[in-house]
Amino acid sequence: MEQKNGSSFTGFILLGFSDRPQLELVLFVVLLIFYLFTLLGNTTIIALSHLDPHLQTPMYFFLSNLSFLDLCYTTSTVPQLLVHLRGADKSISFGGCVAQMFVSLGLGSTECILLGVMAFDRYAAICRPLHYTVVMHPRLCALMASASWVIGFANSLLQTVLTFLVPRCGRNKIDHFLCEVPPLLKLACVDTTANESELFFVSVFILFIPVALITVSYGRIVRAVLRIKSSAGQRKAFGTCGSHITVVSLFYGTAIYAYLQPSNNYSQDQGKFVSLFYTIVTPMVNPIIYTLRNKDVTGAMKKVLCRGHDSR
Repeated sequence: MEQKNGSSFTGFILLGFSDRPQLELVLFVVLLIFYLFTLLGNTTIIALSHLDPHLQTPMYFFLSNLSFLDLCYTTSTVPQLLVHLRGADKSISFGGCVAQMFVSLGLGSTECILLGVMAFDRYAAICRPLHYTVVMHPRLCALMASASWVIGFANSLLQTVLTFLVPRCGRNKIDHFLCEVPPLLKLACVDTTANESELFFVSVFILFIPVALITVSYGRIVRAVLRIKSSAGQRKAFGTCGSHITVVSLFYGTAIYAYLQPSNNYSQDQGKFVSLFYTIVTPMVNPIIYTLRNKDVTGAMKKVLCRGHDSR
């Protein structure tokens, strides 16, 4: 690994997986394949949501927002990780590190809130079907999506500023493959208990308010579905929520592990692989989950493919 002159270099060294050189080539190939599938899958969801009139509904408006988020999230971290896996230089500039943390944390926070909004959309569709188009008005959908982005990036701004204000006394080797809050706080040369407490409570706010909304929404959905006498009707109602519940479980499970466990229990190796999971695996499987479990999406895909074939 190429070293930097400490007197002139003001950035950071992302150690990543440099202690396991035999693993770097394997990770490079796997992550490159996953990244390409992530780009393909999420771009397909966005394109179908705009091309098929049947998918121009609140549910698919939010789903296309989620796909755009996932595209941006993986692109904010994975290309640089791929470069570092195949090169000796593992450095990142100070500004690059700040920008990476701000963007990736902002997108992750936005996704937390957006998943809660999507749960409310499912509640309105199943529990208030006759008033669904009135409740989920396009202006309200746009407002809720915009609020998710604004709150997500406001949280990121606060956490990024608090993290980079901590004195590091020249320490610049980050035992991670990206600029993230927990490994950066480990570089501090002062007691970070107060900082960790502040960041913990901010994370709790961003994570658990959407979780509360999801829990309440699905609690009412379950009660509404159980009142349906037809078993076919129950399966159809639960089927429209199954994809969202799966995505929520994957995203929140890894986010809670990464950000809400005590720092003295934080394992860097485990943290790296958990970060790999929510950085590349979750964004890749989201389109698969929504496509395989959704007849509307698969039907729209067949129509677009048939239209393209007929045009030849």
